[in-house]
Amino acid sequence: MITLPEDCCGCTACEHVCPKQAISMKPDALGFFYPSVDTEKCVDCGLCLKTCSFKPDYDTSSNLEQPKSYAAKHLDKDEIRKSQSGALFVAISDWVLEQGGIVYGVGYGEHFKAQYKRAATKIERDEFRGSKYVQAEPGNIFELVYTDLTEGKTVLFTGCPCYIAGIKSFLIAKHCDVSNLHLVDLICHGVPSPKQWDEYLTFVENKNGVAVDVKFRDKKFGWNTSVQTFSFDGINYKSFPYHFYGSVMYRHSCNICYFTNTRRVGDITIGDFWGYEKNVPEMGADNKGLSLVLINTTKGQKLFESIKKVLEYKETVLENSLQQALMYPHSETKEKIKAYENDYIKHGFAYVKRKYGNDRFTIRCKCFIRRVVSKMFRMVFGKDRFEKIKLKIRKV
Repeated sequence: MITLPEDCCGCTACEHVCPKQAISMKPDALGFFYPSVDTEKCVDCGLCLKTCSFKPDYDTSSNLEQPKSYAAKHLDKDEIRKSQSGALFVAISDWVLEQGGIVYGVGYGEHFKAQYKRAATKIERDEFRGSKYVQAEPGNIFELVYTDLTEGKTVLFTGCPCYIAGIKSFLIAKHCDVSNLHLVDLICHGVPSPKQWDEYLTFVENKNGVAVDVKFRDKKFGWNTSVQTFSFDGINYKSFPYHFYGSVMYRHSCNICYFTNTRRVGDITIGDFWGYEKNVPEMGADNKGLSLVLINTTKGQKLFESIKKVLEYKETVLENSLQQALMYPHSETKEKIKAYENDYIKHGFAYVKRKYGNDRFTIRCKCFIRRVVSKMFRMVFGKDRFEKIKLKIRKV
């Protein structure tokens, strides 16, 4: 099995493929799960190692020579409003559900714990909208996908590239027919600690009561503004700085992620189209949300053709559409990560929140100054002209 923490992305493919149920996933101090082998059950068949897809030579045998790149968003503005970026996930999953298919994505469990779920209706699917900036637990999702495919159902599985690679490798090892499987991977910057997300939520609730809704990225102030919003009992909404954006909290494997390139593992890749100003400025000017779409396989191309009728889209030059997560991992030094983990284990959540969080006094002052300056410029130039000035600055 793994010898270093960075060797495992936590997809659980090894656990689910083991014919002797000799592997179980155990959490570390930050709540990340790693495989543990029961040596009394293990027969050294090697299937776990063979199935592991977190390695440089992961399978891209079905890929096109180069992905086709598009800027795209849903024609229905209400779908964009309710979605994280351009509502491409909604367009794709709507098509699958309309074929009588099944959609898999990340929703919430108890106390807003991120976990993979199965949806057979649009109402169930809607829980998967929006980003969840924390590593999700797969649960028994691998077996459910396998069962749906063996029963001849059309299946859409969407998630981080490491989970996409894991489910694909698991199904191949199980000799499952994947002709009805559609894979959509997300442009991922890394997954923060599940345990510390739970502690952060508890910290917020201790001040404000039980949360009834959470949005990791609220569009209240526009698509370009990342604001986390908690909704409490009643009609009050309060926003808090979300200090888990720092990559010091990411899983160790995120620092060496093999999937941060254009050799994608999904049939289609979707994510926010950051840098749209240099490609299609007119499509993102409304600040409502715009998706970057990469078509990676022939199956992905056919799926994209099926949903074009509900999209506004434009092909872009791949080289001009790249962002950090499509070129290299968003990493911190091993020394800084180790220091963070040691501080957390020794001093607890409140300490690392103050020391490493983006709600430190200096950062809060910078955010306050930025808001004041923006408000002043809006008053001087007017909102429309100010947005045009910002657009010109981004193009430089």
